[in-house]
Amino acid sequence: MEAARGGTVPDVLEPGLRVLFCGINPSLMSAATGHHFARPGNRFWPVLHASGFTPRRLRPDEEGELLRYGLGITNVVARATARADEVDHAEFVAGGRRLAQVAADYAPRRLAVVGVTAYRTAFDEKRAQIGAQERRVGGVPVWVLPNPSGLNAHWSLEGMAEEFGRLREAVEGER
Repeated sequence: MEAARGGTVPDVLEPGLRVLFCGINPSLMSAATGHHFARPGNRFWPVLHASGFTPRRLRPDEEGELLRYGLGITNVVARATARADEVDHAEFVAGGRRLAQVAADYAPRRLAVVGVTAYRTAFDEKRAQIGAQERRVGGVPVWVLPNPSGLNAHWSLEGMAEEFGRLREAVEGER
């Protein structure tokens, strides 16, 4: 796993997505496998399904199928680390600028940042809470979701699925 430190994972991205999910940064497992949210304890894939975004639970190696559902994945910071606290403030700010450019270039209907602390740091929004944000990033409305990492123990799978479901309902309500 240490060999994966500093590695990156390719974005799952195309223009006009319904939602572009944005992780904090890849785990070492994600960098080693080349797939987003690959760590076994990460709850992104179960929550995505439980919230109704996907008709079945996808595996990390099936991430390309997200495009069929109008979904994509990127990260605030591209560099893989063992823990998110290994990413420094300047990296988050630079990642926020890159994310704004990605949002402007690809124009998803929503940008969903999974991790309120990463969002607060990258965009200097110290009081941001989970849910819809007033701020637009790259002209795109932003929604902040709980971090699905297994280390985020104060959020249950059900609670996260509820929050992800609120985003899904908001996007579907725009049709």
